[in-house]
Amino acid sequence: MIADLPPGLTARHLMDEDHLPVLAVLDRWWGGLKGQAGSTERALLLPRLYFDHFTTTSFVVERDGEIAAFLIGFLSQTEPGTAYVHFAGVDPALHGQGVGRALYQAFFAIAQSYGRHHVRCVTSPENSSSQAFHVRLGFTASAVKPDYDGPGLDRVTFSIELPVDAVAVPPAERYLGS
Repeated sequence: MIADLPPGLTARHLMDEDHLPVLAVLDRWWGGLKGQAGSTERALLLPRLYFDHFTTTSFVVERDGEIAAFLIGFLSQTEPGTAYVHFAGVDPALHGQGVGRALYQAFFAIAQSYGRHHVRCVTSPENSSSQAFHVRLGFTASAVKPDYDGPGLDRVTFSIELPVDAVAVPPAERYLGS
């Protein structure tokens, strides 16, 4: 089980069936950030391939069968010591309750179980709450990187070094309950 989730929340690995339910919460959870362009951008950042190919390194948190939070992450194919959080979201009604932190901690544990000790992620410069969250977790933020994801798609990048533990971390599946 993912540690430290509030009562009534359950976690599991992402499945392909989660694609449309996750897309359905994006505009509401992001409060219309960047208007219609932001809505399109968020949807394009989450194609089905993430829900098909990164299930063992990604999570969904549910409450009463509904999506309450998610984290889509993967292990870098190019940089053997690196893992990447591609997209994460938490229902605003659950902000400040440790759900995001619990998802990231579970992802960090998976990354470490595969020998990854560096985690990266990005957010838009307009998303100040995401920036503050990542800094609170211990990430180091970059300056705004113009056109990082294409023309007009500026980003702030984040990185964190995970501790190198002499004791092997158990396989990722042990971080979720049955």
